[in-house]
Amino acid sequence: MHNKDRDRSPRGAREQIIHLAARLMAEEHIDDFATAKRKAAKRLGLPEGKNLPGNDEIESALREYRQLFNPQHADVLSELRRKATVVMRLFIEFKPYLIGSVLSGLAGPHSDINLVVYTDDAKALEIRCLNLGIDYRVESASIDNPTLAFYEEGSLIRLSVRSENDERQGARGADEPLDRARLAQVERLLLEHSHA
Repeated sequence: MHNKDRDRSPRGAREQIIHLAARLMAEEHIDDFATAKRKAAKRLGLPEGKNLPGNDEIESALREYRQLFNPQHADVLSELRRKATVVMRLFIEFKPYLIGSVLSGLAGPHSDINLVVYTDDAKALEIRCLNLGIDYRVESASIDNPTLAFYEEGSLIRLSVRSENDERQGARGADEPLDRARLAQVERLLLEHSHA
C-alpha cells in the first residue's frame, strides 16, 4: 500500500499505528510502547503526537500478531520465565518479584528479564552478587535504589532495588502501581504452560 493510498482518517491512522507498532515490537524487539508508537507514526508519515493509540490497544494487537506469526512465542516466553526463576532462587532471601514484559507475556526472544527487590540495604544485594560470582554492573546513579544488570544463560537480567516502603505501598513510587509476581506465582505460570 502506497502512502497516498493509506486511510488518513483519524480512525484509519490510529489503526495503522496500532498494527505497525505491534509488528515493530514483535519483529524489532522493541519493549517500549512509546518508542514503538513514535516509530510507527514516523514510518507511516503521520504526526507523532496526534491520535496515538493507548498501550492496551497495541498490547492486544501484539498478542494477535504473535498468535498468527509467532506460534512458538509461548515457548520463548516460558524459557524467559524459567531463567527468571533460576535468578529468583539465587536471591530468594530478598524475596524478588518478576515484573515487566516477561511477566505480562509481551516479551520477545531478546527481552530483558526484570526483577525487583524491596530492601533498604542495597549493599547486601551487591554482596550477594559478589558471593555468587556474578559479574554485574550498576545501571542507575541512585545509591539507595540501584539497578544491577548481569547475564544469566544469555539473557540480560535487570535487578532493581526499591525501598521497603515502596513494597508496602505496592508501587514503583508513591502513585504508580506495579504488576509483579513472586517465585511461586511464576512457577505456576510455567506449570500452566507445560500442561497447555
